Amino acid sequence: MNLLSKLGIYRNLPVKVYALVGRSGTGKSFRAQLVADKYHIPLIVDDGLLIKNDRILAGKSAKQESNFLTAVKRALFQDPDHHQEVLNALQTERFHKILIIGTSEKMATKIARRLNLPDPSQTIHIEDIATKDEIDTAMRVRYSEGKHVIPVPPLQITRNYPSIVYDSIRVGLQKRLGFLPFVRKVQTVEKTLVCPEFSKQEETSISEAAITQMINHCLNEYADTMKVNKVTYVYSNEGYDLDIYIRTPENISGLEIAEFEEFIADSLEKYGGILIHKVNLHVQAWS
Repeated sequence: MNLLSKLGIYRNLPVKVYALVGRSGTGKSFRAQLVADKYHIPLIVDDGLLIKNDRILAGKSAKQESNFLTAVKRALFQDPDHHQEVLNALQTERFHKILIIGTSEKMATKIARRLNLPDPSQTIHIEDIATKDEIDTAMRVRYSEGKHVIPVPPLQITRNYPSIVYDSIRVGLQKRLGFLPFVRKVQTVEKTLVCPEFSKQEETSISEAAITQMINHCLNEYADTMKVNKVTYVYSNEGYDLDIYIRTPENISGLEIAEFEEFIADSLEKYGGILIHKVNLHVQAWS
């Protein structure tokens, strides 16, 4: 299906895709509605869900998954039924703007293409809308307490995933009143604080075998010919430094290596609960 055909399934409207990006745990889902309100964006794609006006239109949250492997697949719309459900919902909506939340620009682009959308044409980085202190606080909550935010009211989540709901958060949004630029009203938006199943697993240490399994899964999302030979790591207060040695029969460019490194770091942080400082990918061609 070419690009024009893809755009055509969304009722012939030109679609502009926005991306809100930042490291895992920096508060993107918490601020998603702020961004959507500023740019008048009706639809949000976040972690496997399609959201409109604080209501889940379609999809399943990656935060309901019990382990890293299924959470990554859910977030990338790799499950055929889940993928088709969201595509069907998009086809019934009349819209020309949509916001995709991702841990990187490449991740947002990958999600957009899976959903037959154009590549993001405008990217908002979390550092543009949150202070360093706010980001640091969000990351501390994520990695010390394992709490995540879903940008819809608790009732929407409790109906489907009651076991992961922890609390609710209310945020006030300032909105212009009619056409008067200096007259504003405050609209309260409620979000859900959850503790995903994959973050409830108590683990005092992470084995090399567990990390290797996660990395293998990440690489398989790109090319199943890649195999992990060895993983070594060093841990510091800044997180894990990973050295990953892989074998592949294909030639891999420097840009592709950088993309793989970023995807592995993002996935391990978001769904493995592992704070990553650096990933070094060492590629060896099969002889």
